[in-house]
Amino acid sequence: MSTVEPDAAAQGNPPATTAPDDGMTWWYRLMCRLAGVLGGISCAVAGLWNCITINPMSIAAGVFMMVNALVLFLCEAPFCCQFIEFANVVASKADRLRPWQKSFFYCGMALFPIFLSFGITTLFGNAIAFATGVLYGLSALGKK
Repeated sequence: MSTVEPDAAAQGNPPATTAPDDGMTWWYRLMCRLAGVLGGISCAVAGLWNCITINPMSIAAGVFMMVNALVLFLCEAPFCCQFIEFANVVASKADRLRPWQKSFFYCGMALFPIFLSFGITTLFGNAIAFATGVLYGLSALGKK
């Protein structure tokens, strides 16, 4: 750093890498991330199982479930997607989202395949992904 450029912390600005304080404890944040990873696994397995059919709506729901799994892995566990160049960028942008925004995103993402093809596979495959959104929604309520 040169003497011409002042330090960002000296000016009172926090560094750009700090996450916003969302009031979540470390164990709750870890539980939400673990639920996101498990939701990604269940979406991927159920999506693959859903694609083994002749019905085009079931195939579309299965493909969308596998895309949901990829998004969950990118947002919650970017170390699982090291082969994707933009994984760390997506993870850093997802970390800056507030819990209620993640809640709406994950719940909506989990409900869409159910509306495409209602069935046991889509219900159980998206249940943990929906539960991840519920966990983030509960953290948005704060301490009561």
